[in-house]
Amino acid sequence: MLGKVFIKMCRVPGFKKALWRSWYEYLAASQRAPEWTFMNYGFADDGPKVLALQPSDEPNRVHIQLYYHVAGAVDLKGKSILEIGSGRGGGASFINRYLHPARVVGVDLSKNAVAFSNATHQVVGLEFRIGDAERLPFNEGAFDAVVNIESSHCYPAFESFLGEVRRVLVPGGHFLYADFRGRAEVETWRSQLKTSGMTILRETDITANIVAALERDNDRKLDLIQRLIPRVLQPSFLDFAAVRGSAVFDGFCIRDLVYKSFVLEKAGAN
Repeated sequence: MLGKVFIKMCRVPGFKKALWRSWYEYLAASQRAPEWTFMNYGFADDGPKVLALQPSDEPNRVHIQLYYHVAGAVDLKGKSILEIGSGRGGGASFINRYLHPARVVGVDLSKNAVAFSNATHQVVGLEFRIGDAERLPFNEGAFDAVVNIESSHCYPAFESFLGEVRRVLVPGGHFLYADFRGRAEVETWRSQLKTSGMTILRETDITANIVAALERDNDRKLDLIQRLIPRVLQPSFLDFAAVRGSAVFDGFCIRDLVYKSFVLEKAGAN
């Protein structure tokens, strides 16, 4: 019940940012477990080519595979990368260590999440900063690619966010993006992307991959929640984590919620 109320409250304009900031500040300040560095729903990939991971990364395979599906869509080698909504830092660390960019900067609205990420992911070429997705603290054309995964549904001014992504990209730069929306919101979502000043190069419905990943990771997430989360908050976390039987999990299964990935490109210099 608490989880359903939380989801509804998150959709109230003008309330989203304060609510999500408080929620993520709490998570980052209270949950310091170093093994919990990803917060996305994951991506099950049963293709013939299996992503080779270091043993320490294997427990987070489904979450890493979502980053690989999204950020691995273009060659990032030697590039300057920005992740908006970097959370607990696991995704930015993966991009830095496996996709070989020149540098990765993660920004997040939560100062506690940024502090956790800087302390946990001490990798050359990787840094985390406090930043608002709708008012990014970077110059125009500062990055070759921008990554944003499962975060934009929290933003009260989505079109302002898209404008900021376009602004900080170099001409010809890529926006590598994935998130979910309610089924009734998908056409509006797609229209906003089409009128963002960036061109959609690829759009993929990955809802089935998300559901399969949630199934595979269900027991591990239940264990983490039961071990780390106070009992009174566990019902909310079960929905937040989309465990089997939660409102979010069921929403994906019956396609009331649709999860998509996109590759967009900013127009090149004339």
